[in-house]
Amino acid sequence: MTPRATAVTEPDAPARPDAGPEAGAATPGPAATGRDAILLAARRAFTQRPYAEVTIRAVAADAGVSPSLVVKHFGRKEQLFNTVADFGPAAEELLDAPLDGLGRHMVLTLVRRRREQKGDPLLRVVFSLGNHDERSLLRDRFHEQVTARLTARLPGREPALRAELIAGQLIGLGATLSLHREGAGSRATPEHLADLYAPALQGLVTG
Repeated sequence: MTPRATAVTEPDAPARPDAGPEAGAATPGPAATGRDAILLAARRAFTQRPYAEVTIRAVAADAGVSPSLVVKHFGRKEQLFNTVADFGPAAEELLDAPLDGLGRHMVLTLVRRRREQKGDPLLRVVFSLGNHDERSLLRDRFHEQVTARLTARLPGREPALRAELIAGQLIGLGATLSLHREGAGSRATPEHLADLYAPALQGLVTG
């Protein structure tokens, strides 16, 4: 059965072991760590295998926790899938700025979130490309919650095309930082990355 989309408010960024928290970031407690491990394992499972093949037991084993802890935090498999497929909280953060500074805000938010929360808010949608089963919900949710919302904010001509290009550039930035985990980007400040990357995004924002 194809899972039904429901509203959730869980963090939606896959963990990134190479990026430590910035100064002042809170250290998660045991409960938060277990929850994050479950989310990471669920993202791997649902983006790499058909929905029908994913089990709570397998997700728990990958996360290093008991199946009962998965159920305690997320309920049934359908609810866990809907958590993984939700981009709403990420969109709230990424788009929470005036249009004249939105490009820079999006870059700073994405980079800081990766470093503070050890995860990228958008990159997991890439793993749904080319799949034709329930994982297509990831793409549908991304379009609905990120691209369509951005389209509605953009002034001028061809807002849908510009929104798609902006989303692609943000995903590309996350992919680049993941690919070069120990590279120059990992040592650059968020502000410096924004200085270099944001002007192109802002050009698409303003049209």
